[in-house]
Amino acid sequence: MPTLIILGIALAALIIGIASGYYLRYLHALGQKASVEIDLKEKMLKAEEQAFKIVEKAEAKADKIETEAKAEFKEKEEKIKHKEDRLEKKEELLDERQISLDSEKEAVRSKIEEIKTLKVRLDERKDELDNKLEEIASLSKEEAFEQVVAKMEVERAGDLEERIRKMTLAGEEIYEAKAQNILLATLHRLGNNMPTNIMTANVELPNEEMKGKVIGKEGRNVRTFERMTGVDVLIDDTPGYITLSSFDPIRREIARVALEALMKDGRIQPAKIEECVEAARKEVAGTVRKMGEKAAYDANVPNLHPDLLTILGRLHFRTSYGQNVLWHSVEMAHMAAIIAEEVGADVAVARAGALLHDIGKTVSHEVAGTHVEIGIRILQKYDVDERVILAMRAHHEEYPYETPESIIVQVADSLSGSRPGARRDSLENYIKRLSELEAIATSLAGVDKAFAISAGREIRVIVNPETLNDFEASGLARTIATTIEAQLRYPGEIKVHVIRETRVVSYAR
Repeated sequence: MPTLIILGIALAALIIGIASGYYLRYLHALGQKASVEIDLKEKMLKAEEQAFKIVEKAEAKADKIETEAKAEFKEKEEKIKHKEDRLEKKEELLDERQISLDSEKEAVRSKIEEIKTLKVRLDERKDELDNKLEEIASLSKEEAFEQVVAKMEVERAGDLEERIRKMTLAGEEIYEAKAQNILLATLHRLGNNMPTNIMTANVELPNEEMKGKVIGKEGRNVRTFERMTGVDVLIDDTPGYITLSSFDPIRREIARVALEALMKDGRIQPAKIEECVEAARKEVAGTVRKMGEKAAYDANVPNLHPDLLTILGRLHFRTSYGQNVLWHSVEMAHMAAIIAEEVGADVAVARAGALLHDIGKTVSHEVAGTHVEIGIRILQKYDVDERVILAMRAHHEEYPYETPESIIVQVADSLSGSRPGARRDSLENYIKRLSELEAIATSLAGVDKAFAISAGREIRVIVNPETLNDFEASGLARTIATTIEAQLRYPGEIKVHVIRETRVVSYAR
């Protein structure tokens, strides 16, 4: 029994405890709910206050913006009104001027009418005088004029012909002397400033041991070098030298720089060859760019495209009859500028046309067409002035002379190429050219003797006066010139002189 009582009491206490816990939890929840509601109410009150403040600020800002807008609008209205006032005043002035012009126009019209009236009266008076003169002289005006002209032709024909002949000869002499002075001054100022520059492709061997290193085991090094540079390496052609052969002067220069670097380093193997060739390419590319910039600076031709300067610099490695093409072009630019200044042409266009005249030679072996056509395409690609293109494209007479500058560029090209010492040629070629010139002349009928002079720039032909008359001698000169043009290749031009002399001897006893 007592145990049951204890258990009952414990169970009752447990139930009471659970019920009390739930009740206390319920009370706590109610308390938290009231606290949350209070917090929410406080936050709502704060939000309402903040909203009220924001609305007040917005209203104040709106009032301010409205005030500023009204002020700005008022200011603009005043400006517009001021402009309208000014326009009204201008209109009034224009109206006044129009009225004044109209009055002046009317005055001019009245004067024109008056002048017309006077002219009519003068014409009538002139006709009256002419009629009176015709009556007195018994000749019409046309008949009198014809008689006067006929008389002057008879009396002064000889004087007029002599005067015209003298003026023609004097004009030719003056212009020829002036042209000679200009050319002589140009050659005198620049003739010795641009020495010839022959590019070689020979590299000196320091010793025989180095030759073996260059060749390598079973020719491995030389084959790698040829493959990397695109040149032919000739080792035993010239004692003490290695000759580099290639149609491309840039490749030859890269090969020369790379080979000199290899021999200086002493370690010649395929990997080192590739490294030196790559370094040589960069070095030659830098040299090409510098040479192009230097040439443009020396020739005083600014504002050229950077790529165009690089293309121009490649001419440094090309030669024509032993004359460096790049410095030949620079020399031409100076000559063209002097001539253009003397004759009143455009100096800048003449300079640029002369400097860029041979730019097509940089890729002439890679692209189809003459170097003139290639040069035109290059200059058009880089938007060079059309006047410069017209000036450069006629220097070999492939295109007509369309501007004075085109003639100047052609003259400068002839001067630079033909002046003494500008270009080098072998003695055999020199003698061969002179012999061919004389052979062409002496092969024609009526020629007694022919002499090639002035380094082949001039040929003098003496004809038999009994075989050819003056008219036939003139035709012979043209025939010799066209035959030379068709059969020979030469820089510049060749002057043909045909001399026909008749001597009559008599004695007085």
